[in-house]
Amino acid sequence: MSLTLIHTERFAEHQTPPGHPERPERAEVMDVVAGRWKSRGVEVVPPSAATREQLLRVHDGDYLRRISETVGRAVKLDPDTYTSPESHEIALLAAGAAVQAVNHAMSGPQRRALAFVRPPGHHAERDRAMGFCLFNNVGVAARYAQSRHKEIERVAIIDWDVHHGNGTQGIFYEDQSVFYFSMHQYPWYPGTGTRSETGHGRGRGYTLNLPLRAMTPTGEQRRSFDTAISEIASQFTPDLIIISAGFDAHKEDPLGQLLLTDEDFVQMTKVLKQWAAEACGGRIVSCMEGGYNLETLGETVRTHVNALRNE
Repeated sequence: MSLTLIHTERFAEHQTPPGHPERPERAEVMDVVAGRWKSRGVEVVPPSAATREQLLRVHDGDYLRRISETVGRAVKLDPDTYTSPESHEIALLAAGAAVQAVNHAMSGPQRRALAFVRPPGHHAERDRAMGFCLFNNVGVAARYAQSRHKEIERVAIIDWDVHHGNGTQGIFYEDQSVFYFSMHQYPWYPGTGTRSETGHGRGRGYTLNLPLRAMTPTGEQRRSFDTAISEIASQFTPDLIIISAGFDAHKEDPLGQLLLTDEDFVQMTKVLKQWAAEACGGRIVSCMEGGYNLETLGETVRTHVNALRNE
């Protein structure tokens, strides 16, 4: 088994206003974790920027133009989402890191890769930035995998961020080649992700939402997750699994009210590793989403990396 981390210290260059939860210090936590794993022999690779062609597979051309016009400027895109002069370039690196993670996962049997990025991506819609997100990193990665690697036809995106990934769901809502599963607090931002949202047209049945009330006991949440993955696996065999790895469902996170611990994230990672071993030669791409407690985030991510790395 081989694990590769895609990361650069430049992710700290995306600036947000003082007090904003998606702050540059999150990148510094990632720097420390990546550095420690590099010292233990894990490959750490700097990302290249996503190309316009790669972004156009999930975003509208007019939207890409509008975001490009923020270069060199600090812009408020919505009540939660901001750019600084460097943000456009850094967001391109984040999406590009997800693309590179796909290539590393596809470079041999039992390969896994983690895109250690900010800004996150799963709220970014086809034509709209929101929820701290500029480009939909996992969406770009999924479409790239299908277009670049002939052995990839079906992709499963598993999103355990505390917030529903409305952007990812919307991008693939009518697509039967990408199964989107989200486990999230509800009702909570952004207000989407009910059980009734299951896809549309040819994509009906290829979206599964697991909305959870605040303070759901961890045992109940974990059992629900395991059951959902078994249910998905019984009807959908992916050629690649992508994790929208948000860690704001952690019990200590300030932006959520769920109760997961580091060990719960480890066990969920192991469940997905087992599914990947059975379905797609062990190929997994994990892409960082939320996680805003700087005191706990480093250890939580370290244990996720360890679970991805170990058999």
